[in-house]
Amino acid sequence: MKRGQLLSVLVGGVFCLAVLSLYRMLELMQGAELQRSRERPEVSEDLSRLQQKIDRLERLLNNNNHLVATLRDSLLHRKASWERENREQQVNVSSDSVHSQADGLPGCRLAEEIKDGTNGVQLLDVYDLLPFDNPDGGAWKQGFEISYHDNEWDQQSLEVFLVPHSHNDPGWLKTFDSYYQDQTRHILDNMLIKLSEDSSLLKAGQLELVTGGWVMADEANSHYFALLDQLMEGHLWMQRHLGVQPSSGWAIDPFGHSPSMTYLLKGAGLQNMVIQRVHYAVKKHFARQQTLEFLWRQSWDSSPRSDITCHMMPFYSYDVPHTCGPNPAVCCQFDFHRLPGRRVVCPWRISPQPITEQNIKERALLLLDQYRQKSHLFRSPVLLVPLGDDFRFVESSEWDVQFQNYQKLFDYFDQHPELHVKARFGTLSEYFRTLQDHLSTAGTNLPTLRGDFFTYADRDDHYWSGYFTSRPFYKRLDRILEATLRATEVLFSLMLAEMRHFHGNGQLAADFPAVDHFLHLTAARRNLGLFQHHDAVTGTARDPVVVDYGTSFSVSVTVSVVTPWLSLALACFVSFVPPCSPLEDQDQEQTRLFHSILNLRQVLQSSAHWLLLSDKSQYHHDQSKPFLLMDDVIAAHDALPQKTPLTLSDKPRLLVVFNPSAQLRSSVISVVVDTLDARVVDAETGRPMAAQISAVWEEPSRASSEAFQLDFVAELPPLSLVIYHVTKASVGSAHRVQYTISRHGDPSAVKSKHFQVSEAEVDAPLSLSNKHIQIWSSSESGLLQKLCLLQSGLVHKVQVQFLWYGTTTKQDKSGAYLFLPGPEEAQLYSSSEPPLIRVTRGPVFSDITSRFKHFTHRVRLYHLEGKRESCPEFSLSGCPDFRLP
Repeated sequence: MKRGQLLSVLVGGVFCLAVLSLYRMLELMQGAELQRSRERPEVSEDLSRLQQKIDRLERLLNNNNHLVATLRDSLLHRKASWERENREQQVNVSSDSVHSQADGLPGCRLAEEIKDGTNGVQLLDVYDLLPFDNPDGGAWKQGFEISYHDNEWDQQSLEVFLVPHSHNDPGWLKTFDSYYQDQTRHILDNMLIKLSEDSSLLKAGQLELVTGGWVMADEANSHYFALLDQLMEGHLWMQRHLGVQPSSGWAIDPFGHSPSMTYLLKGAGLQNMVIQRVHYAVKKHFARQQTLEFLWRQSWDSSPRSDITCHMMPFYSYDVPHTCGPNPAVCCQFDFHRLPGRRVVCPWRISPQPITEQNIKERALLLLDQYRQKSHLFRSPVLLVPLGDDFRFVESSEWDVQFQNYQKLFDYFDQHPELHVKARFGTLSEYFRTLQDHLSTAGTNLPTLRGDFFTYADRDDHYWSGYFTSRPFYKRLDRILEATLRATEVLFSLMLAEMRHFHGNGQLAADFPAVDHFLHLTAARRNLGLFQHHDAVTGTARDPVVVDYGTSFSVSVTVSVVTPWLSLALACFVSFVPPCSPLEDQDQEQTRLFHSILNLRQVLQSSAHWLLLSDKSQYHHDQSKPFLLMDDVIAAHDALPQKTPLTLSDKPRLLVVFNPSAQLRSSVISVVVDTLDARVVDAETGRPMAAQISAVWEEPSRASSEAFQLDFVAELPPLSLVIYHVTKASVGSAHRVQYTISRHGDPSAVKSKHFQVSEAEVDAPLSLSNKHIQIWSSSESGLLQKLCLLQSGLVHKVQVQFLWYGTTTKQDKSGAYLFLPGPEEAQLYSSSEPPLIRVTRGPVFSDITSRFKHFTHRVRLYHLEGKRESCPEFSLSGCPDFRLP
């Protein structure tokens, strides 16, 4: 306690000294300035000196702010340290106190308290150590020469598990359906034939299903909800149809790996996993350290409960030439699908040979050499050797040549015990089980690793970061489907529970299409899961495949809606109901899309319809006359949603807003109306809602004279459907926003007869504020420059800039996968004409919009109560077609 008081006094003294010093500096500056003004009156008129003084004052204020923040952080840190020391001193007071201190939140610890001893590996530390060069490693180009002694396995034989696999992309160069018809179904058919038509294949261990997700998901772009959802959908399907649960993960093609995925896999019951696409320099480092197998632990977890055993493939690829050992020219000779006369060849121009009595010794020793070299990269004599590639085992003959030739080699190993090797076909589970048994017997522990494996590079400077931003239109569509699918599931579940309670005995309304709706939701989940594929959400599939994905999305996305909080309009609110044309009169794909959209909308329409009825006995489902319609329309899979203008009158129009979250939300709801004067009230209480009317900009300098944007603050209880009345108000009663327009060096031509539009003062900073924050933007660009937290008075300099990169002169260029900029540094974006800057001020929100030639940037402040008010919101839209790669 005394030390705490002493520290507080010390901090207070230092703070006072800093403040007094600041005041003294200001006094000296003012005195000096006054003296100079007496001696030379003309100096007081020098604007440059005034600007210098202001800049100096600002620097002093910033320095003082930093000093105060540092002192505050130091005090809090020291206080926490003393509290920990006091707890340690009191540890023997009672057993109860010991338990209360030790329990805490399981798995959650301060970062500095997480220690793993000598076996812990933090990837950030590894990245600091690596030179990231790429010297020629010999046969293993990205590695190093491996040597060994023949007697190393005399005491412990090498155990090899050859795991056949086939990597089937659900869309990449072909669409999902084309891949299935051309290749995947033949692989499955041949599997049943070759492994015998025994229904107990899974139980017998001849076939293992790994990971069990709907797809092999991307781990960089996908949101954790979508990753979890596709994992659940896959596991439910497997449990329902096959009665199995996977225990091992298999992720050989995602472009980098995230610990978030491992956390989900561990939570789903998986214990082991295999990864492949890791930066070649990291692989080389791990191979030298024999840490290619490790326990992958979450960065925030100090306990082993999140650990999952991970095997990292050491070489360039997951194909046969890069899995048996470090020399691909040798390994390719043991891919018997490439035998002479077959359609696939070895690029190293040394073809495989059929195994015969004449060559079996030479072939077996050559293969064993690769196995031994590879085993030197691991800590145990248990070796995993995958055997496969993309769309392998399509032909029946490939099953035969692979099995027959490898079985001869394995038999030879068994017949020569002096070689000290046991090789057999196996599954991942068999491999990991044998590995764990050996580690346990030898008393060896795998190292613990924390971190992620981004950004991936497969060679040279080929960093796979281009796919982070490829096809942003479809990445956005992914997030829309994800959010709205979840909201629809919530509303549908609430409706089912209330309907069963109303009818009793778990019965549903007689004409309610529950089965159809459930099938629509299932299809949407599976479409979302399909798009998490590592060639879908990444944007790396070919154009026709992306269109196929998009069409699938459009079939699903209107199951819900395109906003986080579902805005539904009553049928009387939107009168347009598209007619159904004969199939022969429409393009086949558009017909399928159109009717799917109408069908999927019924999930929300029917669910909300039931929940909103006061007399539920009057419910009647009529597909031709929907009770509710959305307030916006998505015309096609590659189109942005368009708001449906609402015609207002004195008669209230009903607007239904759904909050699918379990928290109270204050949200801004936007609708387009046909009048400047609109009023919004809560239908239940009659309370008017804060609202504003702003322009709908048809062009940067032209506002619509027929449509206007109505924004109001909706207060939404958890999991609620809230009804609002929207009516036409008396002239001039609605709050209209005010606009300030600026185009540096060019008088603005923006005019509007409905809104007050003024010209910004030349070179005057643009500023916005609410109760918590004030921002300043450049008068030339409209981009943010400074931010002040009003509660603390802290001022932060912020600089928003846009840069562009040149293109490398090398043969390989940036694309959907790679980001390969030129050797020059990034250049500051500049436009041939100054941006049009539009400042909007209203009671609900205010914003600064900068319309450049190639894109539009906006920063917005909300005037709401709560956390959202204290944070500026940034948005960026582009003139280029963002649907392109």
